[in-house]
Amino acid sequence: MDNSKYVRYTPEQVEALERVYAECPKPTSLKRHQLIRECSILSNIDPKQIKVWFQNRRCREKQRKEASHLQTVNRKLTAMNKLLMEENDRLQKQVSHLVYDNGYMRQQLHTVNSTTTDTCCESVVVSGQQQQQNPMPQHPQRDANSPAGLLAIAEETLAEFLSKATGTAVDWVQMIGMKPGPESIGIVAVSRNCNGVAARACGLVSLEPMKVAEILKDRPSWYRDCRCLDILSVIPTGNGGTIELIYLQMYAPTTLASARDFWTLRYTTSLEDGSLVICERSLTSTTGGPVGPPATSSVRAKMLPSGYLIRPCEGGGSIIHIVDHIDLDVCSVPEVIRPLYESSKILAQKMTLAAFRYIRQIAQETSGEIQYAGGRQPAVLRAFSQRLCRGFNNAVSGFIDDGWTIMGSDGVEDVTIAVNSSPSKFLDAQYNTLSILPSFGGVLCARASMLLQNVCPALLVRFLREHRSEWADYGVDAYSAASLKASPYAVPCARPGVFPSSQVILPLAQTVEHEEFLEVVRLEGHAFSPEDIALSRDMYLLQLCSGVEENATGACAQLVFAHIDESFGDDAPLLPSGFSVIPLEPKSDSPSAARTLDLASTLEARTGGTRQAGEVEGSNYNHRSVLTIAFQFAFENHYRENVAAMARQYVRSIVGSVQRVAMAIAPSQFCSQLTPKSFPGSPEAVTLARWICRSYKVHTGGELLQVDSQAAGDAVLKQLWHHTDSIMCCSVKMNDSAIFSFANQAGLDMLETTLIALQDIMLDKILDEAGRKVLLSEFSKIMQQGFAHLPAGLCVSSMGRPVSYEQAVAWKVLNDDNSNHCLAFMFINWSFV
Repeated sequence: MDNSKYVRYTPEQVEALERVYAECPKPTSLKRHQLIRECSILSNIDPKQIKVWFQNRRCREKQRKEASHLQTVNRKLTAMNKLLMEENDRLQKQVSHLVYDNGYMRQQLHTVNSTTTDTCCESVVVSGQQQQQNPMPQHPQRDANSPAGLLAIAEETLAEFLSKATGTAVDWVQMIGMKPGPESIGIVAVSRNCNGVAARACGLVSLEPMKVAEILKDRPSWYRDCRCLDILSVIPTGNGGTIELIYLQMYAPTTLASARDFWTLRYTTSLEDGSLVICERSLTSTTGGPVGPPATSSVRAKMLPSGYLIRPCEGGGSIIHIVDHIDLDVCSVPEVIRPLYESSKILAQKMTLAAFRYIRQIAQETSGEIQYAGGRQPAVLRAFSQRLCRGFNNAVSGFIDDGWTIMGSDGVEDVTIAVNSSPSKFLDAQYNTLSILPSFGGVLCARASMLLQNVCPALLVRFLREHRSEWADYGVDAYSAASLKASPYAVPCARPGVFPSSQVILPLAQTVEHEEFLEVVRLEGHAFSPEDIALSRDMYLLQLCSGVEENATGACAQLVFAHIDESFGDDAPLLPSGFSVIPLEPKSDSPSAARTLDLASTLEARTGGTRQAGEVEGSNYNHRSVLTIAFQFAFENHYRENVAAMARQYVRSIVGSVQRVAMAIAPSQFCSQLTPKSFPGSPEAVTLARWICRSYKVHTGGELLQVDSQAAGDAVLKQLWHHTDSIMCCSVKMNDSAIFSFANQAGLDMLETTLIALQDIMLDKILDEAGRKVLLSEFSKIMQQGFAHLPAGLCVSSMGRPVSYEQAVAWKVLNDDNSNHCLAFMFINWSFV
C-alpha cells in the first residue's frame, strides 16, 4: 500500500495526534477512536492515515530506545576497558616487582654460595652496621588524640589504601570464575602472602558517586554479619573531609568461636580528580589515637587500611574500587575452624562482593529494571531479608547484652539451649507481644554446630530447601505457627514423619545474580484423625535462601525461615531459624593457591573453557565445611522446660537427618581414595573399565582414553573415573527397564547420586519424553551396529534438576567372550539447566 499520501500533517494535527497517542498508544483501542471523534481537528483525516502515523511513531520510539540502550552499553564498555587497562598497568608493575625480587634473591643465593663463612659473618656485621646507620623511618612524634594527629593517621591510611586499591602493596591473585564485563561484578582478587586476609574488587555501577558513598558507609544495610556500627565522634577536616571514630561489631559465624569487633578511624575525602575516598583502619597502640570501648563479649580484631575509591564515570555512573583487609586474630579460634578466619575467598564473598551486589541491586531497582511480584516495594522485601538474617545471626551469637542466657544441659553437650526473656531485642517494637500472648515467657533457641566432610555447601542447602519433609517435623512447625496466635497448642514431641505435608514455594524476590532469593513456602496440612484437625490447616513460611550456586568459590550457603500468618504484614513478627554452611578452605596463600597465577589453571577441561553450572572443583570435595543449626521457639512461662526438652530432641533429630543427607549426596566418598579397592568388588571394576574402553574402540574406531585399553587395569580405571564427560553403564533385560550399575565421577555428579544409590536409578527415569523416543528408535541400531550417536537433549538428575547435553554416544560393552554384557552411555558437555 502506498503510504506517501499519509506523510504530511499540519502542526495542529501533529499536536493533536501526539495528545491522542499519549492518552492511548494502542491503535486498536476503542478509547483512541473515542478521542479522535472528540478531537475536531482530526475528524477530516482518514483513519488509515492515523494508523500509519501511529505505526511510524512506535517504530521511532523503538529505535530511540534501542539507540539509548546501545549508548549505555557503549559507555559501560568504554569504562570497563579503561578499568582493564588500569588493571593491566598494575599487573605489569607487579610483574616487574616479582622479577626484581627474583633477581635479588638469585644474587643473594649466589653471594652466599660463593663466599666463606668468615666473609658471610663479616657481611652480616657490615649490613648490621648499615642498618644502625640507616634505621627504618619512624613516624614523627605527634599527639594522636588531637584533630591534627588524627588527620595525620587519616592521611597515612589514605596513602596505604590507595597503594592497595590501585598499586602493588598487596600481592593480588584473581579469583577463578570472576570474569570482567559490562554486566558482571568486575575484577575480583584475593590476597596471597600477606598479613591477615584481604580481598579487592573493582567494577562499574550506574549510580552517582555521592549515592554510592552513602550506601557503602551504611554498612549494616548490606553487610549481613554486621551487628552494629556506632559513630562515636565526627571531626571535620580543613580539606573538606570528615574523620569518624567508629565502633563496629560483627556476628559470630558459628557457635564454635566468639564474635569480633573493631575500633576504627574512618576518613572521607575527595581527590584532585574528583574521586571520593572512604578509607578506614583500626586504632591501636601502634597507630595511636583514643582508646575505644572495651571488648566485653567479643574479641578485638584489627582492620588494616581498607576502604572504597569511587570515581565518576563519563555519561553517568561510577567506577568503584573496594579493598577489605582485616586480621581476625586467628590465634583465639579453635584450630579446627581456623581456615574460616584465614580464607580471603570467604572474605571476598561475604563482604567485598556483598557490597558490590547490593549497590547493583539498588541501581537496578532505582532505574525500574527490576519488578517484584506481590506488589511490595523493593525496600520492604530487602527489610524482610535483613530481618531474617539478623534474627538468625542473633540466635547463633547469643550476646549477653541482648538478654541471652545459657540453660543447663542434660549431660550431652551436642545441643546448646539459650533463653531470652526480653524478645524486644529481635522482635519488632511495634509488635506488642504481651497484648497477643499474655503468658508469653520469652524465646528459646536450640543451636548446634558440626563438621561435614566432602560435602558441597550449595548442594546440601539446596537439598534441605527442596526436601523439607526429609528433616522437618510437621508437629513442631504447627507449634511454631501457633505461637503467633493467642492460644498456642500444647508442646509437641518431635515425631518425624507423623504429619506428612507437601510444600509449595512461591517466589517473592531475587537478587541481580540470583545468588539470593526470598520466597514464601506454603505447607499443606493433612489430618488423619479428629484430634488432628487443628494441625491440618496450611502454614506459611517466609524463607531466605542464598549461596546455592556450586561454582561460587568461597561462597557460604544459608537457608533461613520464619513462620508467618496469612496476613503477612510488613511489620509481621519474625522468629528466624535455619542452617548455615561455610566451607573451611585452606588459607589463600597456601601452596595450592599459588597455581592460580598460572593462566592455564583458569582454563577448564570442558569445551569452551568455562565451568559448567553444576560443576565443582574436585579439590573442594576434599575440604570440610562447618554447619550451624539454630532453631528458635516462643514459649509460655509454664512451658519453658517442656519446650527446652522438645527443642533439644528436635535439633538432635535434625542433626541426624542432615548427617544422613550429607553421606548420601557426598560425591567423593569413593573417588577421594581412588584405587581399585575403593570400588565395590574392585576386580570387577577394573575388568569393566577395560571392557568399556575396548568396546568403544571396536565399535567407533576411536580411543576413549589416552591409555591403551590393554594397559594396567588401575590406570584405565583411574582415567575412566576422571573423564570429563559423563560415562555410565546399565544392564538391559527383556521386558525390564535398564538399571545403572556403574558411573564415573562426572556421571555421579550429573545424576547427583552416589555409587551405592546409583543402582536404584533406571535409564528411562532420567530421560525426558523426547530422549526416550530417540533411544527407542535407535535401539535396534545399537544392537546391530554396536553403537549410535544420539542428538542433544535433556535429562533429569535424581534430585529432579534438568540437565542438558550436547551429544550422547551409546555402545554395546562386550566381555572377553565378545558377548553382550551391558550398554554404555557417554553424555558430552553436560550442564545443569
